Amino acid sequence: MTEKQQPSRREVILQALAGLLETDPGARITTASIARSVGVTEAALYRHFPSKRKMFEALIEFAEDAVFSRCQALLQEQDDARHRLRLLAHLVLAFAERNPGLCRVLTGDALMGEDEALRRRASQFFERLETQVRQVIKEGEIRQGLRPRTSPARTADWLMVFLEGRLQRFVRSSFERPPTAEFEESWGLLAEGLWVNANC
Repeated sequence: MTEKQQPSRREVILQALAGLLETDPGARITTASIARSVGVTEAALYRHFPSKRKMFEALIEFAEDAVFSRCQALLQEQDDARHRLRLLAHLVLAFAERNPGLCRVLTGDALMGEDEALRRRASQFFERLETQVRQVIKEGEIRQGLRPRTSPARTADWLMVFLEGRLQRFVRSSFERPPTAEFEESWGLLAEGLWVNANC
């Protein structure tokens, strides 16, 4: 039996950053605080990341890889567009709930005072997600004859408002209002307005 592989120093640094974002949501994160959390010097941090911006970008990339790889898997497992959307929505909310620090990054809360380009980079997560949602809606229309109540673009926009609103509330409540709370009931209400004459 092989021993469990130890995380790399790079992974440890990112875990420390995510942990600080979760445990001290009101504080601005500095490289000094990250170094203290890891137990290394700031110079040691820069051997793995040339800047704090690169650390945040690595967290965003991790979130994208984790969410969209699972998203592709569930889309392959499920053919029905109605179920696809429900699973996709729950996936995003559950990921945010399990990773509060990353949720702060994706919503932009942790990026106040940081480079504007970094905030735009974080917003790409939601743009990519909206594109995926819109694609699912279009495929449901073509393959299953499911007719959205409005255009696929507006339907996707409505769903994104639901998801982003839940994530923002999670962050605003200092993680006290889980985004998956009463999900099935909320989804039922939302789904009623997605399709014309379809049991969602």
